[in-house]
Parts: sequence; structure tokens; C-alpha cells
Amino acid sequence: MPKVVYIEPDENRRELDVPVGYSVMEGATMNSVEGIEAECGGACSCATCHAYIDEAWLDKLPRMEGMEDSMLEAAVERESNSRLTCQIQVTEELDGLTLKVAPAY
Repeated sequence: MPKVVYIEPDENRRELDVPVGYSVMEGATMNSVEGIEAECGGACSCATCHAYIDEAWLDKLPRMEGMEDSMLEAAVERESNSRLTCQIQVTEELDGLTLKVAPAY
């Protein structure tokens, strides 16, 4: 099972097994990762699952679609490596994916 490394807002590092086919957000909510609220349940309509993807992984992710880009426009402290974790499906190729949960403010 692929591992996803979540770095919570307090810098706590959690390396978690996430089943293939689940979203990175689902992996976070199933394991109570601090800062991933997922208020919309993964419908790409709230940006409460915003995270900063480690630069080494950006090219391995699918392209950002327009709806995700629009939601991130409203996100707090958007960066060039910002993504919504509800839009990233876990695959074997993403084993080791590392991300930092964005601040919620």
C-alpha cells in the first residue's frame, strides 16, 4: 500500500498507508490529519484540504483542472505548489508523496 507523508501545521510528520484509488484527502480524514478539514467531502468546492506538495512530486501528479485552480484562488496563502488533496488520487507511483498541510487561518 502506498505511503503518503503528511506534515501537519505544527510540523508533526505522519507517514500513513493510503489505499490505491483513495484520494490524498480521504487518507488524511481517515487518519485525522490535523488541518485537513474537507468540509465539502471531496467535491472540490471548499479548499479546506489545501496542501503544499513537495516540489519533487509536482511533476508526478496529474495536471490541475480548472475547477481546482478556481477553488485555490480563494485559498489562504496559495503557493506555486498548492493543490487540493481531494483532487489527487493515490496510485502506486505516488508511494512516498510528501505534502505540508496549508494553514487554515
